[in-house]
Amino acid sequence: GVAKKPRNSYNVALSLSQVINNRLQVLLIAEPAFQEGLLSTPFHRIYFTNGKESVERLPGTRMKLPIGLRANYFAGDKLILKGFYRFYMDDWGMKAHTFNLEVPYKITPFFSVSPFYRFNTQTAVKYFKAYGLHDAISLYHTSDYDISSFYSNFIGTGIRLSPPDGVMGIKHWNSVELRFGHYLRSNGLASN
Repeated sequence: GVAKKPRNSYNVALSLSQVINNRLQVLLIAEPAFQEGLLSTPFHRIYFTNGKESVERLPGTRMKLPIGLRANYFAGDKLILKGFYRFYMDDWGMKAHTFNLEVPYKITPFFSVSPFYRFNTQTAVKYFKAYGLHDAISLYHTSDYDISSFYSNFIGTGIRLSPPDGVMGIKHWNSVELRFGHYLRSNGLASN
């Protein structure tokens, strides 16, 4: 059965890059993907409306199509605006939109800070229902909130050090970066 099949993924990445002028660069990205095999997680338990339980079952194939647009605007010697938008859809019924903005700012030639913000919203796959709401006769069923309908916010900042002689004097280590972010999802998940 499907439970013994491995998972195979096939991806293609297509991109088109364009320098608009000396300050603006854009990149269009399409990354269609096909997955086959065991796509469900058999240890995820499902509870039906009649009180019985089973494990998550999902189709053995999935087609994904993310399309993105990245734009970098160089607003002077010290400031860059990095924007990204992605539209995603798959044949399980999920549609998603992601917007990301990062603004690296050079405090000195060797030290910079990069505040960032990401917003994501997605619809649930057609096989998702919350705890206890699945009909026992449904062929496919999941209660995995990662593929449910939600929106999320991720905000934070990074600091980057790139000394001219390398990190701790090691030339092959040309920079070190530390990033911190707070993630908040509309269905209750929060993390740092």
